[in-house]
Amino acid sequence: MKKYDIKNTDIETLKKWYHLMTLGRALDEKAPSYLLQSLGWSYHAPYAGHDGIQLAIGQVFTLGEDFLFPYYRDMLTVLSAGMTPEELILNGISKATDPGSAGRHMSNHFAKPEWHIENISSATGTHDLHAAGVGRAMVYYGHKGVAITSHGESATSEGFVYEAINGASNERLPVIFVFQDNGYGISVPKKDQTANRKVADNFSGFKNLKIIHCNGKDVFDSMNAMTEAKEYALNRIPVIVQANCVRIGSHSNSDKHTLYRDENELNYVKAADPLQKFRRMLLRYKRFTEEELKEIEEKAKKDLSAANRKALAAPDPDPATVTDFVLPEPYIPKKYIDGVQNEAGEKETLATAINKTLKAEFRHNPDTFIWGQDIANKDKGGVFNISKGMQQEFGDARVFNAPIAEDYIVGSANGMCRFDPKIHVVIEGAEFADYFWPAVEQYVECTHEYWRSYGQFTPNITLRLASGGYIGGGLYHSQTIEGALTTLPGARIVYPSFADDAAGLLRTSMRSKGFTLFLEPKALYNATEAATVVPDDFEVPFGKARIRRPGEDMSIITYGNTTHLCLNVAERLQKEHDRNVEVIDIRSLIPLDKDTIFESVKKTSKVLIVHEDKVFSGFGAEIASIIGSELFRYLDAPIQRVGSIFTPVGFHPVLEKAILPDEEKIYKAAKELLDY
Repeated sequence: MKKYDIKNTDIETLKKWYHLMTLGRALDEKAPSYLLQSLGWSYHAPYAGHDGIQLAIGQVFTLGEDFLFPYYRDMLTVLSAGMTPEELILNGISKATDPGSAGRHMSNHFAKPEWHIENISSATGTHDLHAAGVGRAMVYYGHKGVAITSHGESATSEGFVYEAINGASNERLPVIFVFQDNGYGISVPKKDQTANRKVADNFSGFKNLKIIHCNGKDVFDSMNAMTEAKEYALNRIPVIVQANCVRIGSHSNSDKHTLYRDENELNYVKAADPLQKFRRMLLRYKRFTEEELKEIEEKAKKDLSAANRKALAAPDPDPATVTDFVLPEPYIPKKYIDGVQNEAGEKETLATAINKTLKAEFRHNPDTFIWGQDIANKDKGGVFNISKGMQQEFGDARVFNAPIAEDYIVGSANGMCRFDPKIHVVIEGAEFADYFWPAVEQYVECTHEYWRSYGQFTPNITLRLASGGYIGGGLYHSQTIEGALTTLPGARIVYPSFADDAAGLLRTSMRSKGFTLFLEPKALYNATEAATVVPDDFEVPFGKARIRRPGEDMSIITYGNTTHLCLNVAERLQKEHDRNVEVIDIRSLIPLDKDTIFESVKKTSKVLIVHEDKVFSGFGAEIASIIGSELFRYLDAPIQRVGSIFTPVGFHPVLEKAILPDEEKIYKAAKELLDY
């Protein structure tokens, strides 16, 4: 038996629903006027035609239990969930008091993080991954609640939607995926998106997945569908709710739908207006009189007018705050303040140091998790065995395999962190850094979260990637990707070259709030030259370089694999030419230790920057630029750089050697610079 229908639903509930629908529609229609008055709301995606399903999503959302991930068309959804019209207008006109982002995020991105109405990307459908991550946390912590994620049917064409539904199905997560199907992806009709008339049918073969179809234009059918969906989800059966809607207006205020919709279609969608249908039903079944409905409508107008006045009076964002909330404050080491140790004892390899530190930090914080590909298969722990023994000690709820779905690996980590700020997630984002590119979309999400939410959320994630060449790996096992990723603000990026630094930076990362990219030079995992004594409590602060060899004649600035090449070259120059070269291992790319670099350059007046990445557009170009602009008067010679040539890395050893930097190339550049 259906829970809701026109005859049996109580009057107060019907009154509330009609008020919400009338208020939402009034705001939906008013939104474009703000742009016309140059007040903001430059992007508005009208929801008219989605009224039934959006009302229902908001009504089944339980504050304090559930998480809601609305998309840019979900105005009525969030209004129904409890947000006020004033809060929606504050977002639309980008005011400093916008509860979701303080004016930083785009209009029509309604959020209230304190209520777990989540701040999401404009790349619709990406939040499905976050919902799955929240669901995973709900299961682990025994939380009674569901994650509801919503978007249009066209978003299902994206691979990350498939990854999220596949993961939720496999893990049996309490997630409701709502497809608001209006037949269009902007101007692209559904027939050009998928062969199935109902996109939910694309997922009909999934095990542990319930699919519910409803009329998204009808209040009661939508309410019954969402109520049923929540019952399934609470019992760990993920659900797709396919809601058939219409889009009455254009995609957005930048779209002109008359260019691709004919008059017959436009007349049809107007006739299918859910608000008018609901109004007619209330009158036909004599639940309300005309006068009573007009009274509700008048109240909605007054509520909107009051909200508008308050929102317009709110302050604009302060431009002085633009650099706030890029990165949260990190954990500050207490014993090894500068990240330097000279203790005696048995040396450990870089791989062993990472493994021991992971285990130690898992003991330190029981709310730490790790997953990735091949990470927990009996005695195997990742492709390079770095996580060996972890599942055996910490169990399969904290250490587990992920599917070969890099976006899901990173996106579900982002989502899990939303459940509780005490959670820290370590992920092997891909088997090799080369295979990380499918997850870059979620990498961008992680870097944006703290800033766009005005400091209300940051994913506490350490993203580990086996990076670099010198292993004969060829094009797809030798890439160095830091040059591309350092262009995105919002991530700390570290690249150790010795075992102690790897352990210390990993510990600091896992104890810090925020997102860290932890690049591991895989050629050094078991290399003798990278082995060091590693104190059990060693810590390395972010943004603190290490002088691996002091000198006065020239500064070599490096990191990762090339650190060891540079040290060998420096020793050779000392022996052969009595030249004393300083080698700085920056360890931390973001933040960068400019002070140590500057002190060295002022002392030596000559700079050679060496890294494995390509010279063209590599990270060394940024270092060179900083030195050139701020320390030009101290330089006695042009800044020189050594790195890879601008090609992929070849597979044959002869090709790899020709492409990657080596000691001879570094020596030649260093000698020429010293003789300048």
